Amino acid sequence: MKIIGIGKNFVTDKSEIASIKDGHQLIFLKADSTLVTGNKDVVYPSEITNQIVYEVELVAKIGKVGKNISETDAPSYISEIAVGIDYTAKDILTENREKKWPWALGKGFDGASPISDFKPIFDFPNLGDINFDLKINGEQIQVGNTDYMIYNFSEIIAYVSKYMTLNPGDLIFTGTPADGIGLINKGDHLQASIEGELLLDFKMI
Repeated sequence: MKIIGIGKNFVTDKSEIASIKDGHQLIFLKADSTLVTGNKDVVYPSEITNQIVYEVELVAKIGKVGKNISETDAPSYISEIAVGIDYTAKDILTENREKKWPWALGKGFDGASPISDFKPIFDFPNLGDINFDLKINGEQIQVGNTDYMIYNFSEIIAYVSKYMTLNPGDLIFTGTPADGIGLINKGDHLQASIEGELLLDFKMI
């Protein structure tokens, strides 16, 4: 199983998309050991970092093998959708960027990918209009809609599948809303929803 992330994929103003969209998507990989499921609490890895950034994202699960997938066919490769948090150790990532090293350690530490249970794709008749949000300690922090994605689900799948074969069970974190990103702290309570349905509910401990 691969966990694939896409960075910098949302705008606050849809009129910006045309000028930003150049066909080059920011893709990275996360280790499967980053996953936390079942709404289990996530242990803050204070032995390696003290700056963890949260990003709420929709997560697409691949349902069948695909290579060089067309944008037209891409939706048929999604079996389910969940909501998740893409955690980044900001201090580690900053240091690695300065040294021109890869992102693996800043994105791939244990617990860096909490995700909800999945909902079947047929629950989402319009992939271009899905609402999702994140509350921390009861306060609305991030609100997103897939209409504000620079690269939509189909474009992401088609692009990634040019470089690597997608297999059943592979997960794609599709990007976070442009506003509301910040640092998480021990004891924070995170709750993420899709279309108002609470699906992800855990604490950072």
